[in-house]
Amino acid sequence: MVTRFDRETLPGYVSPQTYLQDTGLELLTPEGTVSLLPYSDVKLVCFVREFGQGEPRRELRLFTARPKLQGLWVRMKFRDGDLLDGILPNNLLLLDRTGFTVVPPDPNFQNQRLFVPKSALAEMAVLGVVGTARATRKPVQPATKEQLEMFGKHGD
Repeated sequence: MVTRFDRETLPGYVSPQTYLQDTGLELLTPEGTVSLLPYSDVKLVCFVREFGQGEPRRELRLFTARPKLQGLWVRMKFRDGDLLDGILPNNLLLLDRTGFTVVPPDPNFQNQRLFVPKSALAEMAVLGVVGTARATRKPVQPATKEQLEMFGKHGD
């Protein structure tokens, strides 16, 4: 499903390998016609389980607590002022020059993934890095005066 600025939502199918073209997004409609939508018209692409469910519910567009999924927790502000959180993969090689593929705050809803064109955004901020915690070293405590030195000066 493609959500456009100031227009109706378009149902359709995309080929994950070829839908991002240089000039726009390639969409195959349920009727079988292929159309190329300019990125400037596209707000977001919803990879849905089934058609007819609509956009992500407004109350589930932002994370209410720190997400559990690994990746970069981002908040996107669209040109029309809407806000949407998502998890971006923490692998810069997966970034596309035309936009961002994120996991939405409520992946149990119909939207499994979202593609947001860069041209749809007014700003995007990283709110946190979610992942496995690295082991931290304990700081070395300085030796106390009562502790004897093993090699070096003696109390002579």
